Amino acid sequence: MSVDICVLGSGSGGNCTYIGTPKTRLLVDAGFSMKETARRLATIQVPLESIQAIVISHEHADHIHGVETLVKNLNIPVFIAPAAFEASRISRNKYPVEPIRAEECFTVGDIRVQPFAIPHDSVEPLAFCVVAEGIKTSIVTDLGYIPELVKQRVAGSHCLVFESNHDLEMLKVGPYPWFVKQRVMSRHGHLSNDTTAQFFAEDYDGQAVHVLLAHISQKNNHPEIVRMSMVQVFESRGLPPEKIQLTHQDEPAPLLRF
Repeated sequence: MSVDICVLGSGSGGNCTYIGTPKTRLLVDAGFSMKETARRLATIQVPLESIQAIVISHEHADHIHGVETLVKNLNIPVFIAPAAFEASRISRNKYPVEPIRAEECFTVGDIRVQPFAIPHDSVEPLAFCVVAEGIKTSIVTDLGYIPELVKQRVAGSHCLVFESNHDLEMLKVGPYPWFVKQRVMSRHGHLSNDTTAQFFAEDYDGQAVHVLLAHISQKNNHPEIVRMSMVQVFESRGLPPEKIQLTHQDEPAPLLRF
């Protein structure tokens, strides 16, 4: 058994996660150019040409920036919700597009993907539970609050990638225009550090071997604020804080192998 997981980058400048088994290799989101995606995959010794599919969470540019070039050059399918595909402006009739919907599981090789709905200001946003070789990875970013469904879906994850986007005070005094701040703080925006910490304090089942905090704002957050907030929660629950890792915008997180 061997499952590799690597968050190649996470944030408003681009999002992409690699999940691979000996038989199947896929990307969740494609927010970087093909050249940058290849560079980041090379850091974990994965050739770009070995990627077999791309799964898209929603149509915002930081999740689909590189998808057309990738599927065109690699001739691989892209799995995307129909409404997100329509809103994405991805060229029609040129690339293999596989429609996906919340709560309808699908497989890519020996990897099983369960999409589920999340609250975000896009047309059909999804998060994913990805199961390979019995290892469950949940990828949950770009949501304004945490519905009960999300709590249920991520239970039992071995690897949990979870948003901790902004510090509320930093956001309030930060450089964004007020309408953007309102959007980020809304129930269809992004999770604050406090909201994420509350989830891990009250609803997280403690089972994940690795917890990766993702989509950390470079302007309205700081990695040490995120880390300290989560360490306090884990220590208060008697959980090992060594489980906690931060993802980055500018470089891949460490490769995780199960």
